[in-house]
Amino acid sequence: MAIDECKDIENGLEKPFLENAKIVDCENEDGSIWMVLLSTCVAVCGSFEFGSCVGYSAPTQSEIRNDLNLTLAQYSMFGSIITIGAMIGAITSGRIADFIGRKGAMRMSAIFCITGWLAVYFSMGALVLDMGRFLTGYGIGIFSYVVPVYIAEIAPKNLRGGLTTINQLMIVCGSSVAYLLGTVITWRNLALTGILPCTFLLVGLLFIPESPRWLVSFQHEMDYIQAKVGLEKEFEVALRKLRGKDADVSREATEIQAYVDTLQSLPKTRILDLFGSKYIRSVIIGVGLMVFQQFIGINGIGFYASQTFESAGLSNSNIGTISYAVVQVPITIVGAFLMDRSGRRPLLMVSATGTFLGCFLTGASFYLKGNDILLEWVPILAVSGVLVYISAFSIGMGAVPWVIMSEIFPIHVKSAAGSLVVLVNWLGAWAVSYTFGFLMAWTSTGTFMLYAGFSVLTILFVAKVVPETKGKTLEEIQAIINS
Repeated sequence: MAIDECKDIENGLEKPFLENAKIVDCENEDGSIWMVLLSTCVAVCGSFEFGSCVGYSAPTQSEIRNDLNLTLAQYSMFGSIITIGAMIGAITSGRIADFIGRKGAMRMSAIFCITGWLAVYFSMGALVLDMGRFLTGYGIGIFSYVVPVYIAEIAPKNLRGGLTTINQLMIVCGSSVAYLLGTVITWRNLALTGILPCTFLLVGLLFIPESPRWLVSFQHEMDYIQAKVGLEKEFEVALRKLRGKDADVSREATEIQAYVDTLQSLPKTRILDLFGSKYIRSVIIGVGLMVFQQFIGINGIGFYASQTFESAGLSNSNIGTISYAVVQVPITIVGAFLMDRSGRRPLLMVSATGTFLGCFLTGASFYLKGNDILLEWVPILAVSGVLVYISAFSIGMGAVPWVIMSEIFPIHVKSAAGSLVVLVNWLGAWAVSYTFGFLMAWTSTGTFMLYAGFSVLTILFVAKVVPETKGKTLEEIQAIINS
């Protein structure tokens, strides 16, 4: 395999470091790809865990409220507190992953999630239940950062895009499995199933290498010569595991060293620096997309899908929940294929149009129910609307804002900008998931029409503000934004 370009670990910077460097030839790549695939499979157990945590509340709402005598406000807190934990986890994840390594961060995250699930399983009241949900949230907040970073750092150039999209796919798979299992097992047993991905992850981490890029970066931070030498040897071992025992890794090792030196020479950026004229448009794009991603209602509709179907009068809400779970996975795969073919902007606008239609249909079903009109059509419209909504969201609004966010910020501000964008995203997720139950109790029709309105605003925002980043280098994207 020829790799003549050194990419940014998160988004694929196209500018060559060494113009004609050949790192590993094709025959070596074929022999070493299995370690890359194994490492990716282990890492995305964290993504599957992410989805399991997010999907847990949808099929269990009625059962938990009945068993523990929770009020609507108490269950709303339980459903939404995961986003607060995830927000804190995501904000601290960068420093944790830099200090104890990518594997160390994943190991720490798995322990938090296991502890949280056990707390949920043994809970007899709202306090312990919320504590468990918060701990799982903190764990998945770390996973949300470290898993895609680890995959991007270990993957060869020609596989990086495809392997990174597995992260989003496994989140959706985890959510769908939680939805399906929640229809056939109790809420306590469903909590125990959340421990399984963490167990696989902890065992798998024993057999995969640490990120070579992190080893070089951490080596620069060490004061002790003996520690530096040890890390340098570990770096060489890790790189050789990933590229094959017979591969010539010397040039790639030199490139990684040069890349890390370059990053460390760039000025450190604080979050406040992002609001200067130089970066403000990138901030508007990144933050704006995350605001609209959340305020079109995904965490409300997703967390409480079962309640929505029950409220619409569906005789068996499990039918709607299972349909919701089954639809997500294939549509997410389609979206991954379309992202680099149709472009980011068209996919976002088509997706937002679909979420508008889904919300409108669901809102219309509740309007008909409230006015005793065509009552036999109410459940059909509600299920159809929610399925249209989740299909549209999965094909674009779910993944594309994260991709664009990773592309629009220069390397030396990416850490601060990523923290800001993640903070806004999880704050929006908390606001929507916490208020959904109250909004539905106030006006079901108005709730979905509100989300439909935000879908329209999303289309206008993308059309007027968001640039197309497909097939462009970081420098070209910056030129477009600054112009």
